[in-house]
Amino acid sequence: MSYDFTGQVAIITGSGGGLGRAHALAFARRGAMVVINDLGGTRDGGVSSSLNAAEKVVQEIIDLGGKAIANGGNVTSEADMQDMVDQTMDAFGRIDILVNNAGILRDKTFSKMTLDDFSAVMDVHLMGSIIATRAVLPVMQKQEYGRIVMTTSSSGLYGNFGQSNYGAAKLGLVGLTNTLKLELYKYGIRVNALAPVAATRMTDDIMPPQMLDFLTPESVSPAVLYLCGKDAPTGEIITAGAGTFARAQILESEGLFLGADATPEMIAENWAKLSDMTTAKSYKQGSDQSQKFVVNAFENKA
Repeated sequence: MSYDFTGQVAIITGSGGGLGRAHALAFARRGAMVVINDLGGTRDGGVSSSLNAAEKVVQEIIDLGGKAIANGGNVTSEADMQDMVDQTMDAFGRIDILVNNAGILRDKTFSKMTLDDFSAVMDVHLMGSIIATRAVLPVMQKQEYGRIVMTTSSSGLYGNFGQSNYGAAKLGLVGLTNTLKLELYKYGIRVNALAPVAATRMTDDIMPPQMLDFLTPESVSPAVLYLCGKDAPTGEIITAGAGTFARAQILESEGLFLGADATPEMIAENWAKLSDMTTAKSYKQGSDQSQKFVVNAFENKA
């Protein structure tokens, strides 16, 4: 199976460094024309409005013999994201891939975190991905083709101390992915999520150096290429780091019917049975879970 992106156009937000840069170079090496979006901000969301970082990556791609343009738009701005789409269409005439990679960190324990700390992180990670996706969507729908990757995190999937804002935003992206996979499938658009672990400026003071040495951004990018291929799945979550790749899912136990008059005491008494994950499964959509509940009630009523 070939992952040749010749003739395709990829937009990667937050690609002036770290994971985004690695993704951009990976796409360029396989023939894609790349839009390097980066506003030159600081790790905590401070804005410098400098294209220096983006332009450096553009030059790297040009030096490789590829094609790329720089964009300094802020993912939290609808106007900026529309300008980015317009710039891309003027330069390349199409948009095949969007990798929502832009992000910031404001780590504190929940009790010490301000609402501004919370909303700033939610705005960039969750709303930024929503705004960028909404901007490219009309183009992809008209083409009847598109690949969209949301960047989630183990902090969203499993939690991480001091990252309630980040974790909430990242799990929100899983919910967004799970809904868009259903809504956009008929347009030939595939939507997936990546949970990366990599040594970047976002993690350089969070993990010990001996761990960071293994966690190169480049070791994650093959997962993005896979999720953006012509035969890409949809609605999947891939975790990636240090050369290991895995599939993550939200699973639910088979459960146990206790009746409409169930009590908390009954749940406690039967916890081992209803929490048994031996036959756990993942649902394609929320209504499938609802159907399970109704079927159980109907069968036990008879």
